[in-house]
Amino acid sequence: MADDELVDPKKYLEERCQPRCVKALYEYRECVKRIKDDETGHKHCTGQYFDYWKCIDKCVAEKLFDKLK
Repeated sequence: MADDELVDPKKYLEERCQPRCVKALYEYRECVKRIKDDETGHKHCTGQYFDYWKCIDKCVAEKLFDKLK
């Protein structure tokens, strides 16, 4: 049965798309550094996080649907 197991191409494509989304990842990491000492809990980097994943998803979508049957 191991030979028949399906492999999810999305994970592979996400890794391949990371270089295209370096700017969004950098902005997210910079935000995390800025707010790391916030003890109030009011600051967050949700927007930057979602911007990064939006970039990844857009890149993956271009290639993923060609691989689906």
